[in-house]
Amino acid sequence: MIKKLPSSPKIGMVSLGCPKALVDSERILTKLRSEGYDLSSQYDDADVVLVNTCGFIDSAKEESLDAIGEAIAENGRVIVTGCLGHESDRIRERFPDILAITGPQQYEEVVSAVHDAAPIEASPYLDLVPEQGLKLTPRHYSYLKISEGCNHRCSFCIIPSLRGDLVSRRADAILREAEKLVAAGTKELLVIGQDSSAYGVDLRHQEYRWKDRMVRADLTDLARGLGELGAWVRLHYVYPYPHVDQLIPLMADGLILPYLDIPFQHASPSVLKQMKRPANEVKILDRIAKWREMVPDIALRSSFVVGFPGETEQDFQYLLDWMDEAQLDRVGAFRFEAVAGAAANAFEGAVPEEVKEERYQRLMEKAAHISAAKLQAKIGRDIPTIIDRTDGEGGASGRSYADAPEIDGEVHLRDAENLQIGDIVTVRVEDADEHDLFGVAIS
Repeated sequence: MIKKLPSSPKIGMVSLGCPKALVDSERILTKLRSEGYDLSSQYDDADVVLVNTCGFIDSAKEESLDAIGEAIAENGRVIVTGCLGHESDRIRERFPDILAITGPQQYEEVVSAVHDAAPIEASPYLDLVPEQGLKLTPRHYSYLKISEGCNHRCSFCIIPSLRGDLVSRRADAILREAEKLVAAGTKELLVIGQDSSAYGVDLRHQEYRWKDRMVRADLTDLARGLGELGAWVRLHYVYPYPHVDQLIPLMADGLILPYLDIPFQHASPSVLKQMKRPANEVKILDRIAKWREMVPDIALRSSFVVGFPGETEQDFQYLLDWMDEAQLDRVGAFRFEAVAGAAANAFEGAVPEEVKEERYQRLMEKAAHISAAKLQAKIGRDIPTIIDRTDGEGGASGRSYADAPEIDGEVHLRDAENLQIGDIVTVRVEDADEHDLFGVAIS
């Protein structure tokens, strides 16, 4: 007799916010898929829709509420999770028919809510999932979360109240996950945490056995181990603590990419003091110069907040002058927003919106000018590039070592008929603009 397998409930997912939230979504879907649930990319085909929200700033909260509203309108059976889940009363008031609401990192609660909303019939034939888990990013790159939470209490930030204090993962568990991802086709590992350079502090840098040696729960040791797996390793959210200098030799040796994402947020000492930023007392310009002595091609990206309460024109000009000296490769900026629960909301000296906008434009013009000059200097050089997409008409686009996905620039290629997504090729740069490079693959 032929056994008819039970049909599996289908789960839809809308994932918003930062890469850390994306990793949370992947973990949730991996767990559900391992239990036999199917996945759906269409509202009308899903038995229940999960919306993983962002609650960091007001504009992100509105985007999350809009996404919830769309899911309710298109499907009607919605479970909300993520950072905005901390404001459950607000969500319930606007959407009283929500099935369940959980906060960030509450994987078990989310899965339990799915069990209630769309029970699945147990079957050994349906409990299938790839060993490396399910991914929402393309196959050739993966975000690798090494920790949750943050121990700092920056005055403009509410992340610790949303995600808690620093909780680091075991070093051996991270390396095992990375090894599986690389075996499954990942060519680039993007290392993330709320404060990646604090990794292991809560574990007191304990050692863990990894294959034939011990590895400390320490960013340098971990980066070295990741670099030995054969994929590109890109470090994000790295605060400039003194021990970050130990990463530079790994870049010089080619173990990790010569790229650091450092959220400076400002340069003016008075603004940084008000922000309660960590590591703001270091002479970072001197350290950047030393990094460039060791690794001339190191790419530095950062983000800044303009219009912070009390920021004067002198403070802002200090930032612009600092940018001239630092010569950062990639820069993003945000206009200060008062986030509910942030200490900075009570500070005096609110900056008018029109002044915030004017300073934002000036900062981005400065960043674009610096970027354009740096990219022009790359014309004629040969640079490794990972291919992200092809257009089917002989063109392709990818990224160099200096470019993280979605937030940095791209490398656009001609005569790329034979290239595949995930290929890492050498590109001869022929042209450049403010953000992107243009060239042809030579190997």
